Amino acid sequence: MSERQRPRARLFPVYLAVLVTTPWLVLRFVGFDGGPVEEALLAGLSIVGAAFLLAWAAELANLEISAALAVALLALVAVLPEYAVDIYFAWQAGQDPTYAPYAVANMTGSNRLLIGLGWTAVVMLFWWKTRRRILHLGPSDRLELGALSFATLYATTIPLRAHLSLVDTVVLITLFAFYIRGAAREKVEAPELVGPAETLAQMPRRPRIVLTVAMFVYAAGVILLSAEAFAEGLVGTGKLFAIDEFFLVQWLAPLASEAPEFIVACLFALQGRANLGLRAMISSKVNQWTLLIGMLPLAYALSSGHLAPMPLDPRQVQEVLLTVAQSFFAIAILSKLDFSIGAAGALFVLFFAQLLAPSWHGLFSAVYFSLGLGLLLARPARLGSLVAAVRCLFGSRAQVEGERGE
Repeated sequence: MSERQRPRARLFPVYLAVLVTTPWLVLRFVGFDGGPVEEALLAGLSIVGAAFLLAWAAELANLEISAALAVALLALVAVLPEYAVDIYFAWQAGQDPTYAPYAVANMTGSNRLLIGLGWTAVVMLFWWKTRRRILHLGPSDRLELGALSFATLYATTIPLRAHLSLVDTVVLITLFAFYIRGAAREKVEAPELVGPAETLAQMPRRPRIVLTVAMFVYAAGVILLSAEAFAEGLVGTGKLFAIDEFFLVQWLAPLASEAPEFIVACLFALQGRANLGLRAMISSKVNQWTLLIGMLPLAYALSSGHLAPMPLDPRQVQEVLLTVAQSFFAIAILSKLDFSIGAAGALFVLFFAQLLAPSWHGLFSAVYFSLGLGLLLARPARLGSLVAAVRCLFGSRAQVEGERGE
């Protein structure tokens, strides 16, 4: 293959991503008259293609901003499809209460997938690549750990209240703002790009920036035009085949919308940059555990036209409690700023066990909390590390640099 042909071959994934977005866009404007299965499939493929474009655009943006902010941006844009679907359900719930369970199902499913499948996949690939059993994180990773710890502590109040309110919106979006502030403080360093992003990064700076913005705008437009159809298609498919719609929305939708994010993180691990892949996965969890949850009661209130909170039924309360418990156990594992293959295996097994035994979710919540408390009580230094991580999130620049230097 000639040098002229090689860049085109490397950009084939970009062309393919654009291609898979077009069938739904065409049908969307000429008029779609298919069934819910076809609607969910075509709109879902469109969202997946757009999510890949967002991920590559975010990687290109890394050339202009700090490493931590780049990771936060990559995590944020990679889960935009998840935001679109979940906020659509919350908006609909403001007008039709039957949609409220779907918003919670999508949110809890995506959060548990990130830890149970995403985090563990990165560590397992790291072990397979290096045969090292422990992936060590750096002091700079305390920012994500601090944000996730505080968000999880606050989230424990949600099952107790059995609703999501505008107070949650204010608290969680403010927390996300502190996280972004901390990420923006770090120095700008040239990232190690891979795949199509590496090829596109070789363009002159001005055309590259224009292309990056164009990819963001196009992908965001595709997601906006596809989210409603994908969400309704999933619900319709469940009703058509007598499948629990809650289950489809909770697991199939996040798998489709978060696939690019998982793939990018796994590629980092395979290329010897597992730390970056895991940091991106943790940042995604921070995004979804703060900004995503915070947006749900806001969308609900704007749609319903009143300030009343978005209620949670007993099943939703149980799902949120299980999600909080899993997050608590994961934080306890990361408190030493390392992640072992054994810990990854425990998260992976527990995730699939609770997936296969939904009637035992209360038991799994107790197991997650017990294991997390056991880790923190067995080694008090772990709790001290979490406190330092929270200080890193809320402290001044000088305090943050002091924490990272320890």
